[in-house]
Amino acid sequence: MDRGDRIASYPELLLSVSIAFLLFSVVSSQIPLGSKLTVEENNYWFSSNRDYAIGFFNFSDQYSFGVRFNAIYIPRSEQTAIWTAGWNVKVSSKAYFELSANGEMILFDPANGKTVWQSKTGNASVESAVLLDNGNFVLLNRNKSAVWQSFESPSDTMLSDQSLSVGQSLRASSRSSLTSYYSLHMNVSGEMQLRWESSVIYWTVGGPQSAVRAILGSDGILRLLDQRSQAVWSVYGEDHNDSDVKFRFLRLDSDGNLRIYSWGNNATSWRTVWQAIINQCDVFATCGTNGICILNASDSYGCQCPFRSTRDSNSGCLIPYKPSCESGSSMIRYDHMYLYGIYPPNKTVVQTSLQQCTSLCRKDPSCHAASFVNNGTAQCHMMNSQYVGGKSDPSLGSVTFVKTCSDPIAVLPAPVPAPKKVSQKICVSCLLEVAAASIVLFVMLQFGIGVYLYRRRKHMMQKSASPHIVPNATGCIMFSYSEIKDLTDNFKHQIGQNVFKGVFSDNRLVAVKNLDASIEEKRFRTAVLKIGSIYHKNLLRLDGYCCESGRRLLVYELAKYGSIDKCLEEPKMCKRLTWRKRIDICLSVARAISYLHTGCREFVSHGNLKCENVVLDDELEAKVSEFGLRTIQAEASSSGGLAETDVRDFGKMMVVLITGRQDADEACYWAYEKGVKAERDMAMDQRIEGGVDLEELERALRIAFWCLQGDERMRPSMGEVVKVLEGTLTVDPPPPPFAHYQQRPPEDESPSESYSEL
Repeated sequence: MDRGDRIASYPELLLSVSIAFLLFSVVSSQIPLGSKLTVEENNYWFSSNRDYAIGFFNFSDQYSFGVRFNAIYIPRSEQTAIWTAGWNVKVSSKAYFELSANGEMILFDPANGKTVWQSKTGNASVESAVLLDNGNFVLLNRNKSAVWQSFESPSDTMLSDQSLSVGQSLRASSRSSLTSYYSLHMNVSGEMQLRWESSVIYWTVGGPQSAVRAILGSDGILRLLDQRSQAVWSVYGEDHNDSDVKFRFLRLDSDGNLRIYSWGNNATSWRTVWQAIINQCDVFATCGTNGICILNASDSYGCQCPFRSTRDSNSGCLIPYKPSCESGSSMIRYDHMYLYGIYPPNKTVVQTSLQQCTSLCRKDPSCHAASFVNNGTAQCHMMNSQYVGGKSDPSLGSVTFVKTCSDPIAVLPAPVPAPKKVSQKICVSCLLEVAAASIVLFVMLQFGIGVYLYRRRKHMMQKSASPHIVPNATGCIMFSYSEIKDLTDNFKHQIGQNVFKGVFSDNRLVAVKNLDASIEEKRFRTAVLKIGSIYHKNLLRLDGYCCESGRRLLVYELAKYGSIDKCLEEPKMCKRLTWRKRIDICLSVARAISYLHTGCREFVSHGNLKCENVVLDDELEAKVSEFGLRTIQAEASSSGGLAETDVRDFGKMMVVLITGRQDADEACYWAYEKGVKAERDMAMDQRIEGGVDLEELERALRIAFWCLQGDERMRPSMGEVVKVLEGTLTVDPPPPPFAHYQQRPPEDESPSESYSEL
């Protein structure tokens, strides 16, 4: 964690004991405040045993900052990084790293004129830093106690005897700035999981609710330990207990596989002694959108695209089908192949036969491909997206059907030999009869075509769910303005500010938001592509949009119960918002915003988070709406300040839910004063039925007021908020949240003295 005492994780005692022994002999290696490292000077700080170094390392004309191996018997080319500052942070040759006079670690890049990473330890009374002999980079206070350490903020690697506790994670370095990412998590159920983009779990060990941390021992054994430090799961590296091994580490590689590496005597390169997933093709999205994973005889893998057309040879491996196929579609069969959706990573599963599987997909206009599997239960997995991944192997019993458009092909007919001239008499009456019949047939055919076209046009005008313009790559439908008017009944039912209720022909309800018509078309379309590609169960889905001259509209799914501010006002709905439901809403919103900040392929700010923009579906599940509209209405310059603004707005929303008071600013001051006066139970909405967990109330108020800190550098990340609400992280009493605003303090008492009781 990068906030010291404020938000703590589990194995503090054990880690402190280990650090104490290592600190005993490194006084001379301490790094004073004001010390600085630069790319140009190529200088480093070293551990006292010289096995580790911290500084800049080169990545293709760009640089990262972190800790690497430095042992003399490891060649420079093999001195791999074991911790980096920030995820995928790259800087220029002008960058520098500084341990500032106030104890803040700052990575600054003059090329873009901003701080690209910082430790946020300026208020932790840091007096020095030290790189320990075990590779742990530590900030120390005047008592030589660790207030921040790289072992508690891992990147993609764990060293020997380093722990990964519940709530912590490793995040693989990305193969490019646009690709998705892999991560390793220790969850509250005692499971260690590999995930893709935080939503898809493709490998799990441990559980249930026994393990609290994972550790790679110096003996080469990876273990999950319970609270008594007893192993509940373990796996052995090939060279475990080998005394010739000098170093070991566990790394989540960029290909999504988890591996243990070791370095022995007389070695020339790192040796892989264990990997979590033997068949690399079993790693989710191994090939991304570049093809289907095929394992070679040498156990290496390749990515091939069996259904790419020659015309699209430069594009990704996309399903060659669009719902707008004018000449129909056909199904191509691939044996021993299994596909799954990547964007979005979901599928429709139906228990049916092989014949019915292909028939269901053929008849469903939104189905792009289907994989049939029978592992005791016959199932059809249908995908509604062009963006798929998968694997192919002769041992697979699955069968895949890929839909493709039956495009018309111009075929030159074979030359026909000229007939021989035959002298014959012309039958005039026969010619007249044939001509009359042809005219009648032609008139009838034209009439039939006219009737068909008229009915089809009328049907298409009425069927808003299947407009004549097809969904784009994100799945969003592009509507004409006339279609928008049809589905909203000419904007008859207004349900919010510039928001109107609509209905598709299949009775599916939607909400249509009318935006500023002056928004530049290119910016609008770019933002729609970005927003439409984001999928999360707590984010309101964008179904479509309209971008015609002078018209800018968005079409969202419509949540049954509307926004939570209206639910708080309506007595019957307010009664259903129990304490548990309100906390669940807060957690769902926190997960959604955390996903926008760190789970998407690039940072997305909500920019206007409030109760009016959080809606409840038919199961009272919270969904965040209007996210990403900042990218439409104004370009954002950086992600930093926007993230902190979302955190602050989340804190306000949380206080409104707790207190039931609709004026967010007034509710925050009022709830704070109740906390100062030790009247926390009075701060909650008195209409809540079924009782309140006072311990949970206290934790909720604490994290809410951390989010409301006037100094945005003190606000937690949304990922940390999620962990606090899940109960996997503790949270200390916050300082007075409004001091930085220089607004009115709570009456009667000094907030700095009184609120510490919260």
